[in-house]
Amino acid sequence: MTQMKPKLATVWLDGCSGCHMSLLDIDERIIDLVNAVDIVHSPVVDPKTFPDDVLATLVEGAVSSEHDYELAHLIRRRSKLVIALGDCAVTGNVPAMRNPFKIDQLLQRAYVENATANQGVPTVGIPPLRKTARPLHEIIKVDLFIPGCPPPADAIHHILTELLAGRTPDTGTVTRFGL
Repeated sequence: MTQMKPKLATVWLDGCSGCHMSLLDIDERIIDLVNAVDIVHSPVVDPKTFPDDVLATLVEGAVSSEHDYELAHLIRRRSKLVIALGDCAVTGNVPAMRNPFKIDQLLQRAYVENATANQGVPTVGIPPLRKTARPLHEIIKVDLFIPGCPPPADAIHHILTELLAGRTPDTGTVTRFGL
C-alpha cells in the first residue's frame, strides 16, 4: 500500500506574485519538494477549486476583495497550517496603501482618470473590494509568518523542509522584515 504524500497549496491574493517567484527560485530543490508533497492548488498548477485536507497553505498577498476574504476562510477550514508568505500577507504592505481612500475614489482613479482607452469602472469580472486591505492574520488564524518582500528562496525552502520533517521552523533565523 502506497503512502499518500502531504498536500501543499499556495494561493495568491492581493500581491504582486513576487513571493511565488521566490518559491520558484528554490531552483532544482523544487524537484525534491515535488517528490515530497502533492502540490494540490497553486497559480502554477491547474486545479480551480481548493481541496480538503491540506497540510500547509502558503498565502501570498493581503485580503482586499470579497473573493480574497471568502478564499481565506475556505483555506483556513481546509488547511492544517496556514502560512502568511511575504510582507503583504504579514502586514498588508503595498495593497494596504489604498486604505486611506474610499473605494469609489480608487476605482475612478484607476479605471477613468488614468485610462486612455475604455474609460469606465468595470461591472463584470472584478470582485467587490473590501473597505480596507488587511493582513491575513486579521481575517483568519495564521500559524506561521514568513516576512520579506519577497521572502528569500532559501528561507522558503528551509521552512518547508523543516515542516515536512515534522519540526516547527524558527523563521527569524532565515528571514526578517524588509528582506
